[in-house]
Amino acid sequence: MLGYRTRREFLKDLGLSAAALPFVCNLPSLGFANSVTRKQRMIIIFSPNGVVPEAFWPDEEGAEFNLKPIMQPLAPFKDRLLTLHGVCDKIRGDGDNHMRGMGCMLTGIELFPGNIQGGSDTPAGWASGLSIDQEVKNYLQSSAETRTRFGSLEFGVVVPERADTWTRMCYAGPNKPITPLDDPYQMFARLYGRQKDQASLKSVLDIVQQDLKKVEPLVSTEDRKLLEEHATFVRQMETELKAQKEDVGHPVPTLEPGIKEENDNIPTIAKMQVELMINSFTADFARVATLQMTHSVSNAKMNWLGISEGHHTLSHEPDSNTDAVDKLTKINVWYAEQVAYLAKRLAETPEPGGQGSLLDNTTIVWTNELGKGNSHTLNNMPMVLLGNGMDFKMGRSLKFPKVAHNRLLMSFAHAFGHRIDRFGNPDYCGDGVLTELT
Repeated sequence: MLGYRTRREFLKDLGLSAAALPFVCNLPSLGFANSVTRKQRMIIIFSPNGVVPEAFWPDEEGAEFNLKPIMQPLAPFKDRLLTLHGVCDKIRGDGDNHMRGMGCMLTGIELFPGNIQGGSDTPAGWASGLSIDQEVKNYLQSSAETRTRFGSLEFGVVVPERADTWTRMCYAGPNKPITPLDDPYQMFARLYGRQKDQASLKSVLDIVQQDLKKVEPLVSTEDRKLLEEHATFVRQMETELKAQKEDVGHPVPTLEPGIKEENDNIPTIAKMQVELMINSFTADFARVATLQMTHSVSNAKMNWLGISEGHHTLSHEPDSNTDAVDKLTKINVWYAEQVAYLAKRLAETPEPGGQGSLLDNTTIVWTNELGKGNSHTLNNMPMVLLGNGMDFKMGRSLKFPKVAHNRLLMSFAHAFGHRIDRFGNPDYCGDGVLTELT
């Protein structure tokens, strides 16, 4: 371990640019990495408009369960999977169920009165408390051993520029929604600089590549491998930038205004955001992340699946419309594939300076604002956990008798050592955490 007293001294002595620091500050052999033995992480992924229950939930309970069609993409991770049927959002008050589903999903508390009209229900405003991702983030940031550069990162995929209760799921506190960043290039700029345009971003990437070559002889063999992964990531970003004016045969996100509204870019943007998330974890920029795929009431058209109707429109069709049910199943299979892709990338990425893979130390929580689209029920919220970051007993299908989801949110906090006895509305926390998870 080189043991530089400060990062500033390290940069000065080697003549490195400040842009290189995010790539090297997590290398154990340089002495800058956090000393905690194990880095626990949580990722919350949101997909909208409910699910098709018959094609989603396992019929069986316990370790011997079969995956339904929507869940089939997660089959390679069945031993790391935990499905939680019977978790219900019992929060009531103002707003329609889409609004309360979205705003109360991670906060477990009522919406403020407001002027956002949802259907024929009472208008509502923002949530009146912080979300569980921010609760866990604040806890981790309170200790030097678990503190990271950003604490949490909020990724998005085609989230409307408008700010309302349907488009925000994370809250820093009452009336404080957090806007997900759905432009991958803006997220890259946040992680590795403050570039405002493509040209300056390109120049920073050139400098970073030169700096990584300077650092390579000074670090361990393991850290050299990590540096090479960072360098590969930089080269990939450069390739994406160069491809913006070339015909590469598929949609490529750009920095042009309006990319967030380009429906057909959703698959490309989703994968870019996953890659950025993986790199943020290897650099230990954050240990809590969210990935908001579109938004509540999203009417995204999955043209790449051969589906021309909007998702929200299809979700309102009756169960007797078998064509709509088949298309909704196909849409949710695609969302499951994105969860599986993230799990795969986590599983194949070694834990920097630690044991196993990122998936060994990360739990993905895949959820939705509704249990079912056409009924708008808040019962049986889709709650699927994948990975070993929270040390729950995985590889099971659990069925609960309509428990309040506040207890699950509390369980997430406890898994990180944060022993809270309530979260959100205390009326739904009386029975404590879900002991069945462990």
